[in-house]
Amino acid sequence: MANAGIYIHIPFCRTRCSYCDFATGAYEHALAETYVSALIREIAAWPEMKVPAAVDTIYLGGGTPSLLTPDQVERILKAVYAQFHVLDGAEITLEINPASVTGAQVDAELSHEKLRRLRTVGINRASFGAQTFDDRELKLLGRTHDSGQIGETFRALRDAGFDNINFDLIAGLPGQSLSGWKRNVAAALQLRPEHLSLYLLDVHEGTPLADQISRGLRPRPDDDLAAEMYSHMIEAVCAAGYEHYEISNFCRPGFNSKHNTKYWAGAPYYGFGNSAHSFDGVSRRWANERDATNYIDLIERNQPSITERTDLSEEDLRSERIFLGLRLMNGISLTDYQKRFGRNLSAEHNGELDRLKEAGLIEMDGDVLKLTTRGAVLSNEVFAALA
Repeated sequence: MANAGIYIHIPFCRTRCSYCDFATGAYEHALAETYVSALIREIAAWPEMKVPAAVDTIYLGGGTPSLLTPDQVERILKAVYAQFHVLDGAEITLEINPASVTGAQVDAELSHEKLRRLRTVGINRASFGAQTFDDRELKLLGRTHDSGQIGETFRALRDAGFDNINFDLIAGLPGQSLSGWKRNVAAALQLRPEHLSLYLLDVHEGTPLADQISRGLRPRPDDDLAAEMYSHMIEAVCAAGYEHYEISNFCRPGFNSKHNTKYWAGAPYYGFGNSAHSFDGVSRRWANERDATNYIDLIERNQPSITERTDLSEEDLRSERIFLGLRLMNGISLTDYQKRFGRNLSAEHNGELDRLKEAGLIEMDGDVLKLTTRGAVLSNEVFAALA
């Protein structure tokens, strides 16, 4: 079995971004401590714990995990190490938000001292949501940082010893221009992080941004413009020496996100905390209680925190292998696919494959089916044809 990943959900934020539909809430010190204690109890007592796979990635996401104290983060990591066989050199990621780390308005969340302490307790990869270098767009998104704090935070992470840093950027924001997006990409490349996650805006129903768009307060995202932005992003980032290894993810050689790759490759991962999801790497998925308060209550009453279980059918697994496998730019081996499912993908989808090839969306490299750059832009069309 492939090595497993551990996901730890930290559901606290200073404020809620206008586009966010994650299971998060406002940070309160006492609630955070109660939550961390519940989280550690879940890790220690979780009934799915007996697994054969070693662990080589741990990912603290949210929310804003950097709102926790270094001591709280250390306690969580110690709980994981006590229960799992964590390999030496494991990738351990912490999500953070850009903040003021110098001058008169130092944010305690990300002081230089705190960053160094986080590095000391075992965090070796930092991922933060820059989202955009345009202050007007940051305000639209409800972000609490400004563009200057992106570079400031990046430099502080470097000073603290972080040599594996990811930026998130979002394209296709309401009112965003192609020239503005090009400036964003150029600003990110100037800093040279090891990894870039560059996403097209996905407007989720029920979020403040969706409401603003439906009421005409914000323009609807332009899909054609977003496709132009995506194409420019691929060209510019790859020209700067980054590898395009997944539809939305780019890295300097050797710095792909080992944890996130598990999701696309079908490897096992085990989630802890409210709303955390898990997969056994074979056919079983399960998820925890979504609400943080209810999650804590279940743990404190020694009740199972898992509220949803799914046994995937062979057809579900086959469809996922196509959908998730094609997200990776190195594609799917048709030989491996046939060995696993006993089905010939080329024969089953011959007409669709011919059409997609003629449209320049897919290509064959030996027995490997993969997206082209154009196919990455229009990936949903490819997935719909082959699912």
